[in-house]
Amino acid sequence: MTEQNAAAAGDFAIGGDLPVHRLGFGAMRLTGPGVWGDPEDPDEAVRVLRRTVELGVNFIDTADSYGPFVSEQLIRKALHPYPEHLVIATKGGFTRAGPGDWRPLGRPEYLRQQTELSLRHLGVERIDLYQLHRIDPTVPLAEQLGELAALRDEGKIRHIGLSEVSVADLERSREITDIVSVQNRYNLVDRGSEDVLEYAERENLAFIPWFPVATGELARPGGPLDEAARRHGATPAQLALAWLLRRSPVMLPIPGTSKVAHLEENVAAAGIDLKDDEFAALTTAASGE
Repeated sequence: MTEQNAAAAGDFAIGGDLPVHRLGFGAMRLTGPGVWGDPEDPDEAVRVLRRTVELGVNFIDTADSYGPFVSEQLIRKALHPYPEHLVIATKGGFTRAGPGDWRPLGRPEYLRQQTELSLRHLGVERIDLYQLHRIDPTVPLAEQLGELAALRDEGKIRHIGLSEVSVADLERSREITDIVSVQNRYNLVDRGSEDVLEYAERENLAFIPWFPVATGELARPGGPLDEAARRHGATPAQLALAWLLRRSPVMLPIPGTSKVAHLEENVAAAGIDLKDDEFAALTTAASGE
């Protein structure tokens, strides 16, 4: 079994001044079904968060809409006062009416309200990384980002990031204000945001892939991912995370879970050293999916 410490993934400095280990933790799954309400086992959720930090993870990603607010409140309960160098990122820009219901809302007054609530729920005076969860097409982009920039100028946000955007969105946004990160769906078998990742590499922006451990048919018995996992004494999901870490130095995967055992398995992926031929084989095989 590989080493269980996120430090083995290497480091990246978000915004140039927030160094984190490149294997983080996504806190969405610490809520109830449909990302709504409390988790089935709140005590286990607290154990997961505390074990996350013990395993060297110093980048936790959440959002006001996870619960709503359940995830943020659990993070505070489990970890406050926060360990030194722990970076907590959150997001705003969705409103929730029930399980599985997600509606973009980017009015400036709403973004300000949600930022203030996140500050309170997390128990911090400044949010290290605040991400616009979705661009609201009904509100001018300059108004949405302008409000976040104002909150940054007031000292309530340190850095601004975006989620589920195109290269064109990134370019337009960076004309309005500084952007340090992008969070798009990306994994071994779903690389629809390849152009966004390449842009992030060129501009040294953090790329935070959500849904990072999808493996598809590559994990079938005897398949290329299954065979590579066997050679490493690992699981296909661990190899999928190792592939992401190898893919780009700006990549910050944030696999999430509600179980300590699964958390430990995910973090162990940081210690897997994919050889050049293994990385190439998996890249090629996934391209044919």
